[in-house]
Amino acid sequence: MIQKMEEYSLNAWPALQTIVHDGWLLRFSDGYTNRANSIHPIYDSHGDIERKIAYCEDIYSHKRLKTIYKMTSSVYPANLDEVLVKKGYEAMDDTSVQILNLTEMKQPLIHTVKRDEKLTNSWFNHFCRLTKVDPNHRFTIKQMLSSIIFEKCFFSLYLEDRAVACGLGTIKGGYLGIFDMITDSHHRNRGLGEQLMLHLLNWGIENEAKQAYLQVMLTNGPARRLYSKLGFQEAYKYWYRVKQ
Repeated sequence: MIQKMEEYSLNAWPALQTIVHDGWLLRFSDGYTNRANSIHPIYDSHGDIERKIAYCEDIYSHKRLKTIYKMTSSVYPANLDEVLVKKGYEAMDDTSVQILNLTEMKQPLIHTVKRDEKLTNSWFNHFCRLTKVDPNHRFTIKQMLSSIIFEKCFFSLYLEDRAVACGLGTIKGGYLGIFDMITDSHHRNRGLGEQLMLHLLNWGIENEAKQAYLQVMLTNGPARRLYSKLGFQEAYKYWYRVKQ
C-alpha cells in the first residue's frame, strides 16, 4: 500500500528530472520542495549501499543540492534509515499521509469556487501570491505543474472577487490526491479551508474516485484538525533524512 501511495504522489507532483539507480528514484527540480529534490528508495535494490549513498551524495553535490532521502517504514534496503543515521543524516519534516473513503459528502456552502482543468495563469498567480513563492522558483513550479498527466483540477475560492484560497486535485486509479491547499493568512479560521476541501472531495466523487489522500506535516495542527473533522485517517508516516 505504501509503495502504491508513494507512486501516486510522485506522479501527481512530477520532478523536472528523475534518475533511476538500482531501485532508488533520484529527483531534481532546482531545489523547489524536498519532495521533488530527494531520493525515494521505494523499490527493491541489490547494489552495495555504501557505494549507492556515495553516488547520490556526489550527484546532488554536483547539482548544488543537499542530499535528502524521503523515508517511510517500507524502504529498500530495510536498514537504510539506520545506516543514514550513522552517517550523520538528520530527520526533518515528519509528515502524515492520510486517507479518506469517499462516499456521499456534504455539500459546500460557499459556491464562489472556480475550477480549471488545466493550469491557468490566473490560478498560478493566486497560488504564488498566497504561498509567497520565491520569484526565482516560479518558472520551476510552472514546469512541474504543467507536467502532471493525471486527470487534474485547479480550484480557487473567491470572496468579493478575490481568490483567498486554492488547491489542486489529481485522480489516478480511483484515488483523489489533494495538494497545494492554501488559504490567505488574513482569512483563516473562517471555515474556508473546509469549504474548499468539500469542493475538491465532491469533484473526486463526480469523477469516480473511491478514496482521497493527502499529506500533512505533524506540526500543522490546524490542518490536521480540519482533515480529522472531514474523516481522514492516517495510513502511514514519512520523514526526510538530510545531510547537512
